Amino acid sequence: MINFSQAIVRTPGRSLVSGLSGTPGAKPVYEKALEQHQAYSEALQQCGLNVTCLPCLEEYPDSVFVEDAAVVFKDLAIVTAPGAPSRAGEVDAISSLLTELFPRITQISAPGKLDGGDVMMTEGCCYVGMSQRTNKNGAEQLFKALVDYGFAGEVVPVSGLLHLKTGITWLGEDQFIATGIHLQQEQFQGYKLLEVSAEQAGAANCIAINDKILMAAGFANVRRQLETLGREIIEVDISEFAKIDGGLTCLSLRF
Repeated sequence: MINFSQAIVRTPGRSLVSGLSGTPGAKPVYEKALEQHQAYSEALQQCGLNVTCLPCLEEYPDSVFVEDAAVVFKDLAIVTAPGAPSRAGEVDAISSLLTELFPRITQISAPGKLDGGDVMMTEGCCYVGMSQRTNKNGAEQLFKALVDYGFAGEVVPVSGLLHLKTGITWLGEDQFIATGIHLQQEQFQGYKLLEVSAEQAGAANCIAINDKILMAAGFANVRRQLETLGREIIEVDISEFAKIDGGLTCLSLRF
């Protein structure tokens, strides 16, 4: 079970429609995105979390994906160094709040690059995806920051996906949900892997919170698989954020 009591989210700005996307297609509808973000925040509250909602940052279209700007764990906050140059200013916007909430603060520095979406922490290991947004130097700085907490660190190749957690997320104990290359990677052999097909890949990005699991709406087959784990499933529609490569995990910081 993964226990959290707090979450940080950020209201999307109208500039969201200009967010980064690796695939051409329809732009997010701002009004619908606002409604979905509110529903997402309410789902976090339903999981027992106290949610702090930060104001929108119109100058940063992707700033709603607040998880990419920091990694938080116990009494430590690591301010990241986002791999997309247009997102660099987001870390300054959240640093002051993190300083208020966490006794220990550190920051990833150049030449390191690290997006929080590439960081997956389990009970004893921190996995960092080697994606287009995160490099080995950034991972090594993160591992060094976590060494006092007894965490092992492993890098994981990411291919064909934006972030590590786009394709695999931890559900607690020895259970993961995964799609694509992550089903065969050696780092995850020996664990229980709930397999998600390529057609349902958007469902691999889940959030396990306390006794519940949040999942993206619209994946009935995957929901049935998750229900076998015996935990309450909460579906959240994030279709507008998916248009710019967003997932459930990246819309909040949980601690």
